[in-house]
Amino acid sequence: MLTNITFLGHSTVILDFNGFKVITDPVFQNRIIHLGRTAPVPNQEMLRKVDLVLISHLHYDHLDMPSLRMLGEKPLVCVPKGAGDFLRKKKIPNIRELEVGEEFVIGDIPIRTTIARHINTRHPMGIQAECMGYLIGDQVTVYFPGDTQIFPEMACLADRIDVALMPVWGWGPSLGRMHMGPKEAAQALALLKPKLAIPIHWGTYIPIGLAWLRPAFHSIPPLLFANFAAKDSPEVEVRILKPGESTVF
Repeated sequence: MLTNITFLGHSTVILDFNGFKVITDPVFQNRIIHLGRTAPVPNQEMLRKVDLVLISHLHYDHLDMPSLRMLGEKPLVCVPKGAGDFLRKKKIPNIRELEVGEEFVIGDIPIRTTIARHINTRHPMGIQAECMGYLIGDQVTVYFPGDTQIFPEMACLADRIDVALMPVWGWGPSLGRMHMGPKEAAQALALLKPKLAIPIHWGTYIPIGLAWLRPAFHSIPPLLFANFAAKDSPEVEVRILKPGESTVF
């Protein structure tokens, strides 16, 4: 049973299933290429207790080698098929490559991979691997879509999802290619029909030099998402967590 949800910032969430801890797209560094972190770095002790890592795609703000190393050698690291050799060369142990539609069980927690519509290349290295989302858990099921646009097959996931972790922005002043903004993420709720939605992919990284402006794009997206969701899917509860905050289902 899911006992705790902790939003660590950007697309990084820790899901606690009775002590078995799953983390999504772990990125903790104070700087990722041209992006600076505005949220606190998570407690190191918390990170060392992670059992399973789920990577949705290869972009630098979702797959970060120093952040993975901060988790130690304990967790199993799940990556899209095609990324395994790259991680092995980076000395990341305990890797499992997955394809869309695959399912396995770890620690009594079923993990299922889903479609995602996003850019599948890690520039400028040219490494390509499928982008994917994940369905996590059974008695309580969490949907982590990674980065994606809305796609019709989301409707096939309806009535299976208790908690949806919904990306509501990119990382810059504009939304960027193939991301959902607040309105699109709210529209996706009408297809997914979760009980609870938590906005992610906001309020954590910002292009260096823009932080002092306190730009609205860094803080407003989850509020807009909640407003759109209240109109489009009023039956879905929206719970906004700031980076570092936790909640229970």
